[in-house]
Amino acid sequence: ASVAMGANKQQMLKAFLEAEAYPGPSLIICYAPCINQGIKKGMGKTQEEQRLAVASGYWPLYRYNPLLAAEGKNPLVLESKDPDGSLQEFLSGETRYAMLEKAMPEASKAFRKRIEEDYRQRYELLRWMAAPEARFIGGAPAEEGPGLESCAVANGAEHARSGKAEEPCDDGRAGK
Repeated sequence: ASVAMGANKQQMLKAFLEAEAYPGPSLIICYAPCINQGIKKGMGKTQEEQRLAVASGYWPLYRYNPLLAAEGKNPLVLESKDPDGSLQEFLSGETRYAMLEKAMPEASKAFRKRIEEDYRQRYELLRWMAAPEARFIGGAPAEEGPGLESCAVANGAEHARSGKAEEPCDDGRAGK
């Protein structure tokens, strides 16, 4: 699960209860702002910072409960609303991003554009995976997701793009 107490306390509580009830290992990732982020509003506003992180799309809220599959339901439940377009405002509210903007404006602009696109794509993928009609049969999705090209096993321990087993696919590795 991915939670942020300041954004949705009920969702967080439900994630903890599901994790405790699950008969196996559970993982809950919590968004918890820290002093090193340099929140311009101050550490007394961490709950507000969490709300902004979720609303902007920086931190999506979701739960994954494998027990739901036995009920014929999708185990992934996306609980964030669509990002509200405030990602740049959210980033500017933290010194770690504002410093880059001051020191290297062009690099900051490119970085911010890239991060906005990456987070939009991540949200679209989560929304597709959480759709009621998204079903995984035999460990493979019924159809490809938005903008995704399926991968195949390559020669060796890597994976590759379909039809190109000799060329490993490094998508998602080392910032690629």
